[in-house]
Amino acid sequence: MAHPVVHPAATGTAAPDGGRPAAHRAAAPRGPLPLIARHAGWLGPIAVALFAGLLRFWDLDRPNAFVFDETYYPKDAWSLLHQGYEGVWPEISNNQILSSPQRIPLGDEPAFIAHPPLGKWVIALGEWAFGLHPFGWRIMVALLGTLSVLMLARIGRRLFSSTLLGCTAALLMSVDGLHFVMSRVGLLDGVIMFFVLGAFGCLLVDRDRTRRLLAAARAEGGRAADEVRLGLRPWRIAAGALLGCAAAVKWNGLQILLVLTALTLLWDRAGRRGAGALRPTRALLRRDLLPGLLSTVGAAVLVYTASWAGWFATDGGYGRHWADHRSGISLPRTPVVDVPLPQVPMTWVPSALRSWWHFHAQMYDFNTGLTSGHTYQSNPWSWLVQGRPVSMYWQQLPQGQGGCTASGGCASQILALGTPLLWWAACFALAYALWRWFFRRDWRSGALLAGVAGVYLPWFGYQERTIFSFYMVVLVPFLCLALAQMLGALVGPPGCTAKRRAWGAGTAGLIVFAVVGCFAFFLPLYTAEVIPMSDWQDRMWFTSWI
Repeated sequence: MAHPVVHPAATGTAAPDGGRPAAHRAAAPRGPLPLIARHAGWLGPIAVALFAGLLRFWDLDRPNAFVFDETYYPKDAWSLLHQGYEGVWPEISNNQILSSPQRIPLGDEPAFIAHPPLGKWVIALGEWAFGLHPFGWRIMVALLGTLSVLMLARIGRRLFSSTLLGCTAALLMSVDGLHFVMSRVGLLDGVIMFFVLGAFGCLLVDRDRTRRLLAAARAEGGRAADEVRLGLRPWRIAAGALLGCAAAVKWNGLQILLVLTALTLLWDRAGRRGAGALRPTRALLRRDLLPGLLSTVGAAVLVYTASWAGWFATDGGYGRHWADHRSGISLPRTPVVDVPLPQVPMTWVPSALRSWWHFHAQMYDFNTGLTSGHTYQSNPWSWLVQGRPVSMYWQQLPQGQGGCTASGGCASQILALGTPLLWWAACFALAYALWRWFFRRDWRSGALLAGVAGVYLPWFGYQERTIFSFYMVVLVPFLCLALAQMLGALVGPPGCTAKRRAWGAGTAGLIVFAVVGCFAFFLPLYTAEVIPMSDWQDRMWFTSWI
């Protein structure tokens, strides 16, 4: 097994399992500095999360407008909150909602929707507390975005055995433009990012717990590593539930579920082999495969189904009674058979479930067949280099209007652009992770690459579809972890000279400082700040960004 990227001693931090033995802790000196050092594993991540939260909640209600797809999801969320299903809104509803006095023209006619309901239920929590206003429909996404920074710091700490590297990854994510923007708008992608990251963290905890059980089996010797049962594994069940939540926000969570399920099963096989199992593959198939599938895929299916409780519990949802007078179910179109398929007789299935299946077939047809052009659609090949960011909000203002004082006019924009220097550096970090995984069999790099594969690669199967680069907000945590890993390698391995460590730490610090500075430079484009048109043009580094 490969050594950690940076030994805990190299960064002055304790391993995630709690630091020094109890006898040493009892003799530890008292005072504020030793206390801070003992609790740095939480104080550091919390400090970074507070910084991220300050950025994300500042002027959250600005602009007072529906930003990009906010024209859909906040209204769907309000409908779910009051009716249990998504209803139809009149075309003039946006202006009526934003007007004073406010008018909310929600009707009871059901609306066809393209995504499952859980993400909109999350948005509805904010609307329940603060009303159908920009702050109300953005606050829950901002909260999850802030909590994801805290989670990433702790996940990085566990993954790299270094609080410093964990906090570095979290700091990088807190100043990523795409994560920042998607934490401040009432869209679904920031919600799915939170659930996927949480599931990844749960699987890491499960891996550590399982390795301890297998270490005990290794100590027994013989065939103990082949025969040992690994127990209930609540952390893996939690991961499956969170991945079910991700799929219940958007269906791209399904591919991530499959990849991370395969990852945890491969970890089980590697763990048994490392513990001395004579036939690790056979032990995996006999002992781990079925429990692994039940605890991940099984838990995900239960959570996904439960997310539709509002649709099942009410009578007004779209297609709710489609099967009442039909005896079969409809099959979705496929790339091979691009025509409606005949219904399959299944009278023994309750009509509500057949109606639900039919609704899913329609959703699948819509999501896979959406090819209408959009100004800001892009190809996945350009996403890692941020070739075509999405302009989610745009106003061009003349002098004297809306706070514009420049003679050449002003611009106000929200551009879903990842911090360029971070993303470009992350491309090198992914190459480094691939090298470590392939040549040094580093499981940490393999875990990061599995996350990247589950989030990013499936989109290459939909290159003809209308898709957007902001979907990659789910990828941001893995990019930041990969970059933190590379920065840790720059600092130097255990035992290197002080001069080597100084040069490495200086180089890593300069990269982080450059990323923070790049974020500050583009911050006006992330917050709809009114800036002179000349300043806006200075930030359009490529014509594809316009």
